[in-house]
Amino acid sequence: MNKKIKQIGAALLLLVGYSVGCSGSALAEDYAIDIKGQHAFIQFKVKHLGYSWIVGQFRKFNGSFTYDASHPARNSVQVTIAADSIDTNHAERNKHLRSKDFFDVSKYPTITYTSTSYEDKGHDTGIIHGKLTLRGITKAVDIAVQQIGTGPDPWGGYRRGFEGHATLHLSDYKMPFAPKLGPVSDSVALFLSIEGVRKK
Repeated sequence: MNKKIKQIGAALLLLVGYSVGCSGSALAEDYAIDIKGQHAFIQFKVKHLGYSWIVGQFRKFNGSFTYDASHPARNSVQVTIAADSIDTNHAERNKHLRSKDFFDVSKYPTITYTSTSYEDKGHDTGIIHGKLTLRGITKAVDIAVQQIGTGPDPWGGYRRGFEGHATLHLSDYKMPFAPKLGPVSDSVALFLSIEGVRKK
């Protein structure tokens, strides 16, 4: 009798151990950035000659991210942006930005960002270290991120959302017209609002 109980107990321990191992590996969740519902934004602002701010955004992009609550170092993100979707609410300026003077979208139609590592800062915050490729030039760019919230949605899915902040320098990407704007316009502040739908 005791032998049988021990065998059952051992089997239960193996089952529990297996379940814990599986749940541990399942903690890594893959998300698609919600472009269909457009619950994601990539916006920027840059000083115009030091007198005011020009505010704009990229309207077309897609990407995904992985989130692992137990192993934050495994968090990652990948985004591809359509360079010609830049919009600053001014048709002539948009045309100029798409030209060879700035983004040269006919030659470099996409902008990509791929994370290389994640630095956990606690309290749902961290820093994404990654590579941004713009105009065929790849530079290291860090994004400070904070988780805004997570949970089920009304359509049977599960969502997770973040905001992020980063700074780019036009001079890093050899834009011919950028020096004419002066050093005060070299820094571009990025604001990202990214909501993802968990993949099934």
